[in-house]
Amino acid sequence: MSNFREIVTKAVIGKAKKTSGNKFTLETEERPNTVLGCWVINNTFNGTNNNGSVLVNGAFDVNVWYSYDNDTKTAVTTKRFNYTDKMHVPLKNDTILDNNSEIIVRSLKQPTVTNVDIKNGLVELTIEKELGVEIVGNTKVKISVEDEFDDYEEVLDEQIEDEIDTLDDNYLETEEVKEEE
Repeated sequence: MSNFREIVTKAVIGKAKKTSGNKFTLETEERPNTVLGCWVINNTFNGTNNNGSVLVNGAFDVNVWYSYDNDTKTAVTTKRFNYTDKMHVPLKNDTILDNNSEIIVRSLKQPTVTNVDIKNGLVELTIEKELGVEIVGNTKVKISVEDEFDDYEEVLDEQIEDEIDTLDDNYLETEEVKEEE
């Protein structure tokens, strides 16, 4: 006969990912002629509970290498941009996102510049990124429990009997003969 028990444990109760593209504007010291390169570094982020949704707040640095003065000189400008993404993460088994839930945010695709233009002396950038969110919370696992089940194996002391059987009955006589010699 079996019955059931519930174990309360921490597990992933929700998981989602979101790809987003944001537009940013960067002002340079000189009026740029050509953008020679762009790269995004130092991406940092965290997730918080926002009335049942996950709010991801983050920031990254954008470096823009450009030419100016009729393409005769170059410079690099760096600017830090902040971003906010709201994600609706579906939860499993009618669980709810509460303040005891742990929100884990991962960068599935690092922020990358996908488009760059120069308009009115400003550098306009489109940056794409992909974030993944896992929500860890309390959940219950139901298991079947077997009654009267003994998982110990019984071991018999057969080795001792074997040793007794191999005992030499003339042991004492054999020892006396050895001493006389």
